Amino acid sequence: MPFVTPNELHNNTASNKKNITLAGAKLFGVSEENFTNWRWQMKNQVQSAEDLINILKISENEKIAFLELKDKFHAGISPYAIALMDFSNEFDPVRLQLMPRMEELKDKYGVPDPLNEVLNSPVKEVVHVYKDRIAWCVAQLCPVYCRYCFRKRRDGEEGLHFNPKIIDKGIEYISSNKNIRDVLITGGDPFIGHDTTIENLLKRLREIPHVEIIRFGTRTPVSLPYRITEEFADMLAKYHPIWINTHFNSVQELTPEAASAIDTLLRRGIPVGNQSVFLKDINDSVDKMRALVNGLVRLRARPYYIYHPQIVEGSEHLRIPIEKGLDIMRGLRGSTTGFANPQYVLDTPTGKIPLSPNHVLAREGENVIVEQLNKIPWAEPSPLNGYISERPLPELSFPNAERIFAKNN
Repeated sequence: MPFVTPNELHNNTASNKKNITLAGAKLFGVSEENFTNWRWQMKNQVQSAEDLINILKISENEKIAFLELKDKFHAGISPYAIALMDFSNEFDPVRLQLMPRMEELKDKYGVPDPLNEVLNSPVKEVVHVYKDRIAWCVAQLCPVYCRYCFRKRRDGEEGLHFNPKIIDKGIEYISSNKNIRDVLITGGDPFIGHDTTIENLLKRLREIPHVEIIRFGTRTPVSLPYRITEEFADMLAKYHPIWINTHFNSVQELTPEAASAIDTLLRRGIPVGNQSVFLKDINDSVDKMRALVNGLVRLRARPYYIYHPQIVEGSEHLRIPIEKGLDIMRGLRGSTTGFANPQYVLDTPTGKIPLSPNHVLAREGENVIVEQLNKIPWAEPSPLNGYISERPLPELSFPNAERIFAKNN
């Protein structure tokens, strides 16, 4: 197989800039028909440095990390995702997410199960934190294994992928608990399975009267868009209401192939939301995040959540301070479309905690003082009229605040 240089792959021709399929097929020396077959993609996942010998050059750091980390966290990258990377840049956003690095061995705070999911699982792989909904980890395989994945702990187990016994126990638990109205099917990636396997699961869930909503968490539109075939989307639509959340982290991932996968779902009435994770050197600036959410809106994928990165072992080099996340969210507000602003959240063992820049500064008599987007305080008339707040605002004076009566006089 001929070696393809980064310049050949990432040149400025329209075809390569706009079509990862053409570039990827050339890179791996296969036909476009093979490259667009999602089963071929899974069979040819890059799992070691040797798998890239005739494909692309990697750094010494990555080469050693493939060996040193193989017993700690599985490496697996779809050829499509490899083709997304800029291998002339060691700190390329997609590359940083998926290629193992020696920095993973240095983590002061990392733990295997930061959300205590095992303790919150009344039956195996059913995570029940909220009264009315569950996360059901039916899958183990993924098209890519993100280095910051908070379920790395499952990588060491075997037999979790659509295991009939686990699914039977899950169905039994959901059926017996009438509070559960919303089921999130996750994993691993639940779309890495045969169409009939997934349909059988949907049929069983739809036979439970109190299950109203079925959601999927999948990264296939990002890292294996060929999985979203017309036939597969038709099947999903038979079991509405179906909702899908996916996981784009950088504008580089918003390709024509990804856009086509999302469009295939939307045309069947399946809403698509996006859940990003703040990651160091990947999307940790206002400009990068604005480009991502604006690109998602163009694809009609709703920016839903931005997660603060979990304290999962081996991911310290990718984590950012909460203060930086808040500053980025403050910078997004007012600089892009309102519905392009996702909610910044910290997931905890008891649920998601909203992390929001606090523009409410204080109470000043009958006014509440808020910080405007231009950072000038604004006094909004808002008498308490006897209301007693559980968390009263501090009483402070802001003589320089803009006031509505000053504008009206």
